[in-house]
Amino acid sequence: MLDKTYNHLTTESQIYQKWENNGYFSPLIDKTKEPFTIIMPPPNANGALHIGHAMFITLEDLMTRFHRMLGDPSLLLPGADHAGILTQVVFERELKKKGISRYDLGRDEFVKQCMEFTQNNMQTMFEQFKSLGTSADWRRRKFTLDPEISKQVIETFVALYNDNLIYRSERLINWCPRCATALSDLEIEHEEVTGKLYYIKYPYKDSPSQFLTVATTRPETMLGDTAVAVNPKDKRFKDTVGKTVILPLINREIPVIADEMVDPEFGTGAVKITPAHDPNDFETAQRHSLPSIQVIDFRNKMTSEAGKFAGLKALEAREAVIAELDNQQLIEKIETLTHQVGHCERCKSVLEPQISLQWFVDIKPLAKPALEAVEKHEIKIVPQPFSKIYRNWMNNIRDWCISRQLWWGHRIPVYYCGLEGLSQLQKLMNPNLVEEHQSTKGCDKIIVAAEKPDKCPYCGNPDLIQDPDTLDTWFSSGQWPYTTLGYPNSEDYKYFYPTSVMETGYEILFFWVARMIMFGLYRTKQVPFKTVYLHGLVRDAFGQKMSKSKGNVINPLDITQKFGADALRMALVVGATPGNDVSLGEAKIKGYRNFSNKLWNIARFILMNAENKTISEYSDSLPGLTDQDKAFIQLLNALVKQTTQNLTKYRFSLAGESLYAFVWHELADKYLEESKERLRTGDEAVLAVLVYTLKTCLKLLHPFMPFVTEAIWQELPNRKEPDLIVASWPK
Repeated sequence: MLDKTYNHLTTESQIYQKWENNGYFSPLIDKTKEPFTIIMPPPNANGALHIGHAMFITLEDLMTRFHRMLGDPSLLLPGADHAGILTQVVFERELKKKGISRYDLGRDEFVKQCMEFTQNNMQTMFEQFKSLGTSADWRRRKFTLDPEISKQVIETFVALYNDNLIYRSERLINWCPRCATALSDLEIEHEEVTGKLYYIKYPYKDSPSQFLTVATTRPETMLGDTAVAVNPKDKRFKDTVGKTVILPLINREIPVIADEMVDPEFGTGAVKITPAHDPNDFETAQRHSLPSIQVIDFRNKMTSEAGKFAGLKALEAREAVIAELDNQQLIEKIETLTHQVGHCERCKSVLEPQISLQWFVDIKPLAKPALEAVEKHEIKIVPQPFSKIYRNWMNNIRDWCISRQLWWGHRIPVYYCGLEGLSQLQKLMNPNLVEEHQSTKGCDKIIVAAEKPDKCPYCGNPDLIQDPDTLDTWFSSGQWPYTTLGYPNSEDYKYFYPTSVMETGYEILFFWVARMIMFGLYRTKQVPFKTVYLHGLVRDAFGQKMSKSKGNVINPLDITQKFGADALRMALVVGATPGNDVSLGEAKIKGYRNFSNKLWNIARFILMNAENKTISEYSDSLPGLTDQDKAFIQLLNALVKQTTQNLTKYRFSLAGESLYAFVWHELADKYLEESKERLRTGDEAVLAVLVYTLKTCLKLLHPFMPFVTEAIWQELPNRKEPDLIVASWPK
């Protein structure tokens, strides 16, 4: 008999242990059946779960439980990401508390300790997932730095290089001075900031008393100007193009050029061109064969090219440059300006564009088949409007910088025969490596290989130097679906791949989903998944984005302790439609805790009336059925059909709302109330209907609320051990 009240604190862990002990989460390979497979998006193994994790795991577990009840061999494969930049940032903070840096440890010891740090976090994180009811196959869990996964990641690099799809080039990259690494375009957060727009007068060479005024937000970079540009259609400057101006403070002669990238509405319509520190300027310089002059170094200090300002920090130089320009009466005016500034997604530092020798993926040959897979409906994106966004991005995709100046991650499988192969940046950041190989005499060839060669194949030199950089985290996580399943020869790969659904947040459609499609098609010649389901952000009860500074962050573990995992899961699902954000507050969660209690009380009432009685199996021909019974069963049958359709078509919120309405209003408020008199008189038909309805509702609700439904199921009459609620989906 059910206790008077449902206690989630004492029940949930016991139930989860029962599921694991019965092998509930580990599907068997049955080649007569089509499997249902979801590969969990790997959370970063450097901290606790947040509400976004609770959202994706709830939806993935819901789908997996539903298909498992349908009889499909269903796999939810869990894992974690080493998260290169963020983990290194987090772990270096831990070291700083001890008064040491990674350089004190050295690379090998740093990597060893960082691995211990992530493994401990990963174990804690997986236990937290379990508290949410995640029915993942933990025996198959993976980590992006697992040896078998690393092997495939490295082999992909080598294959791409051999196919001329990876190259090394000196190009403008996004440089984070704090993380001391290059970033891809997708790792930038553009934030609106209030700054100043400085109008600076550049004297004409032939008429020093006349000036061409340019507007800039970064006067410190003007020291690296190699041209001034105007729009060719701007009639104000038709006689200016081709002339020469003198760069103030440096006194360098630079040309006035015409280029369509210039916005005539910005400032005066004339802009300075600093190729080494601005992406648009870099491209302009390529078109006009302009030189690039680095005036800010990789430590955010002014270089010797900055003349008298050399050695100053960039922001210090800004003030000094303005003061000097003002002293020479070369500032026309200064305005307040609100504009977008690029920040590091990980540490939030302002980024500095820099020219650097880095490794890139030639992305367009990979993007073309990935785009076709969506256009030919080999992959379905839910909701559909994101297909258009995906298409636009893939058609305008740019080459991907994949090298990172980090110690934590997959080291690039490139070997140099001699120090000349290292870039100036690599030599700057790895002085110990330079010192170690100072006496190496090599042929300066580059060798790309999955394993380090014993010697240089060109000259026989045994002292090869591995590229000190690591691969962008997304390079490895982009290969997640097939590497986790043991590509290319394992039984899991052959059976569970391609996977069924990739469920993730819409904000990483390009970061991750597009790259998984590109890599999957490149390596396996198959799409990695058949459906992409995109959920939205979880916002607070007022629709505001959650942040620590606002004090509106919801900790999922605190919530499950207070209200139970089932209440949180229902609160996350109901109201959440694909691609749209969902609001979540404690009142909403409390409401579904009340629903959980309502379900418990309904079950307790029915089971009390069924105690010590022989319950007839419900059928449409059961003697004693009234018109009211038949009408109610019709509603129940419609609910089964409707819920099945909604879950099949990814309408999870609608399914949850319908179940809530039926259980609370049709069952509890109406039918149950109207049946009480018949129960008192010993009516067997109404009892049979109630028990049948309870079983059906428990099954329908199980993917949403697995703990309370299983707890009730265990108390049903005529149940045989180890009968679990997953036995079947109601027909």
